[in-house]
This record gives sequence, C-alpha cells and structure tokens, in this order.
Amino acid sequence: MGKQLIDTFGRVHRDLRISVTDRCNFRCQYCMPAEGMKWTAREELLTFEEIERIASIMVERYGVDSIRLTGGEPTIRAKLPVLIEKLANLGVDLALTTNGATLAGQAQTLKDAGLKRINISLDSFDRDRFVELTRRDDLAKVLDGIDAAVAAGFDPVKINAVMMRGINDDELLDFAAFGRDKGVMVRFIEFMPLDAEGRWSNETVVTQTEIIEKISATYPVEPIQRSSAPATRFRYLDGQGEFGVVASVTQSFCDTCDRVRLTADGQFRNCLFAVDEFDLRALLRDGSSDDVIAAKLEEGVLAKWAGHNIGQVTFIRPNRSMSQIGG
Repeated sequence: MGKQLIDTFGRVHRDLRISVTDRCNFRCQYCMPAEGMKWTAREELLTFEEIERIASIMVERYGVDSIRLTGGEPTIRAKLPVLIEKLANLGVDLALTTNGATLAGQAQTLKDAGLKRINISLDSFDRDRFVELTRRDDLAKVLDGIDAAVAAGFDPVKINAVMMRGINDDELLDFAAFGRDKGVMVRFIEFMPLDAEGRWSNETVVTQTEIIEKISATYPVEPIQRSSAPATRFRYLDGQGEFGVVASVTQSFCDTCDRVRLTADGQFRNCLFAVDEFDLRALLRDGSSDDVIAAKLEEGVLAKWAGHNIGQVTFIRPNRSMSQIGG
C-alpha cells in the first residue's frame, strides 16, 4: 500500500463516495426543481470498469477502506449488482444510500453481491407529506424496502431523515420511535443548502441541540464517543438502540472529515460543498496512466479547504444539487 491521501490540514481521506447516476425515480424538492432536470447522457457517465479503476487506485495506493454508492438513485442504474461485486472484491466497507422505493425487490440481490451496509432516505411517515416532498406516492414501497433490508440481514439499516422546520419537524419523535421499534438506526440530518430550488435558510434548520433535547425528554439518551463518521451518535439509556445526528450546519465536523466524492460523470470533488471539480473522466478516456490519475487525485485533495462556512458571508453555494453531486 502506498501513501495516504492527506490534505494541507493533515486530514487523511479514506472514505470515497461514488455517484453512479444523477437520475432518480423521485422528483424530490431537496434534489431537483419541479420542472425536472437535464440528465447526463449515458455516454457521459462513467462505466463500471472506469469506476472500478478509480476505486482500485484509491484503495491500493492510498488505503481508502470505505466506499459508498450514491446517486441520484443508485438502484435504478442497470446491472448495479455487477458493480457492487467488482467493488466488494477490493475488500472495502461497501455501503449504499437509496430512497428505498425499489429496494423491496433488490435488497437480497444487493446483499448477495457483496453490499455490506445500507442507508435509506425517508423524511416523512405521513402519506400526503411524503407525496409533497418527493412528488411520488411511494411511501408504502419505501417502508417495504426498509423491511426487506432488515430481512436481508443488513446490520445496521440506517434511515436518513432530513429535519426541516415547519415541514416535518413535528415527526421527530415518530422517527425515534420507529427506529426503536424496528431495530434500525435513524440519522437525523440538519437541512443543508443543497436543495435544487434554493429555498434553504438558517431558519429552516432544526439543530442538533433541538433534536437531542426533544428526544431525550421522552427517551433518555447518552452520547457515544465521536469518530470521523458524519453522525454524532447517542444511545438510549433503556438499551433500545441508538440514533445519530449529522449536524453539518450548526456543529460542523470539517476538521475530522475523511470523505471525497466521485460524480457520475467522472468529476472528483474534495467536499460536498466544493465549487471546483477535477476531471478524471478525461484522463480515463485519453489513455492516461494510473500515475497521472493518482496525481490528479492528490491535486484535488490538496486543494481542499478548511471548512464549508455554511451560514457565513464567505459561504459559496455549489452549482450542482444533491442529485448531481451524490450524498
């Protein structure tokens, strides 16, 4: 194994997020505007072989040991289990984030292909509200997908819930109870300025402090020692599981972030909120050697900034929405 991917602040990057498509079977307000988006042409997407090559370089040369597949919605990428098998053979902790709408029929196949962990995005248990948020009447399918993930043996199954003031924050305790009853780990996520319609404001953010105070008043909790993972974790004192909070806005964890990203069209991003990208697709397709690609990866990581500065006058909003970047 070669040297590590280390930025100018001394942070070691060992977690790679790969967007396998920018398309989705939802039209979520969080990801895309009501009129839809212009999708990337198929020939502009990285092939499975190109994704595998980038992943192999990062694993073998830099010790990357965690890969997460995202989108768009990754489960709509044709023959996804083939890619999962290729990446699983690299010996990494392989995970996937999905909206769960088609998961019921795929969970076991994905597990058999080598997928180890799964995160399912769900922002409401109310059918009408779910339709309003996603523009699809698929709540029942998502709930079935969660059950299928549990039955397939994924452990833990994580539920990603973006809390938005005045929209779904009244369901906070419902999510806590769901996690406790189902034996799944809910991760409450502070609303970040990546929504496609640009409606984000500080006032819409339900903070980690609020989340903890509300949950602990009903279900007493204690904190678990923090790691480099994005979520701060808490365990219920009665032993009935745990939950996490991703406080990207109010309690930034940029100083311990170890993640980098590869978009579906082959752009390397050193931060979810990066304004610059590094073109790997061109190198993959012009015959460049692994050494040249590795040099571009190092250039990208060294250009990573200290933090995203959300909520400050210096914050610059990315020109891509979450659907295009990958979570």
